[in-house]
Amino acid sequence: MRLKDKIAVITGGGSGIGKSAAEMFAAEGAYVCILERDENSGKAVEENIRKNGGKARFLQLDIADRAQVFDVFGMIARESGRIDVLYNNASVFWGTKDTDLEQLDLDIFEQILRINLFGTAYCTKAALPLMKEKGGSIIMTASSCGVIGVPGCDSYTSSKGAVISLTRSLAVEYGPYGIRTNCIAPAAIHTPMIYESDLNKATFDEQKFLTSGTPLRRWGTAEDIARIALFLASDDASYMNGAIVVADGGITVS
Repeated sequence: MRLKDKIAVITGGGSGIGKSAAEMFAAEGAYVCILERDENSGKAVEENIRKNGGKARFLQLDIADRAQVFDVFGMIARESGRIDVLYNNASVFWGTKDTDLEQLDLDIFEQILRINLFGTAYCTKAALPLMKEKGGSIIMTASSCGVIGVPGCDSYTSSKGAVISLTRSLAVEYGPYGIRTNCIAPAAIHTPMIYESDLNKATFDEQKFLTSGTPLRRWGTAEDIARIALFLASDDASYMNGAIVVADGGITVS
């Protein structure tokens, strides 16, 4: 019960990594606020957690909508009075729309940054007043694209590089309040979002990718990343602050 009696807020908690994290956090004793744009998936995760004896609440939220973000976090403030863990998991990868900057539709560029960077900043800004008194853990979500140069997805790469920089700034700024800010940078995680990437292209050779592109020779799973988030959320990571945890099976060093 590493998160016993903690209030944990997870954005994008209705599917993929967010769903796995919500279920793990609840199993470890947290009261989980599932912030999710899709009502059906958000409610399904809430119901599953409760069915298994955990505590959870679904709140519908589009993190790119600033007014909506502050309304939802205001509701959390009134009901719980604090936040112990904020997992900024929600983001988008529009591989079929994102491309190199020369060819890129700037409306797509702005939309992706609005969700991945601005949405993360909105949620963090709204959560900070609820964390400053007792401290806590903020977990950001970047990508290998924010660590190395990856062509053909300049909007996504820009947004994730900015999230890494924001992580470091927040770690320095709010560490004195006992708020630890760390970031997970995954790659090749087999979630629904992966089908927006190279998997959607007829030229993609999955077998070649797994045998020569990934040193661990497998896809990562949502559970792989959720376990890292659980560690960062818990007191086991009490001296980690400003860390960028690359979880990609070794892709970025191969």
